[in-house]
Amino acid sequence: MTPTISLLAELPETLHCALAQYIESHPEWDQDRAIAVAVSLFLSQGGAGEDVSLVSNRETCLMA
Repeated sequence: MTPTISLLAELPETLHCALAQYIESHPEWDQDRAIAVAVSLFLSQGGAGEDVSLVSNRETCLMA
């Protein structure tokens, strides 16, 4: 099992609304999963370079 942490973040209202609409239209997703995938994708595209573990974790989240 992968260790997890709690995260508290302030989001702009427009981003929060977009996230809520996405989750409403994709019932298999929840807020935690969407945020985890978004952060992983962000880091794998620029913040973390070629870290294969981040890409692997994103793909695992997408398939769950």
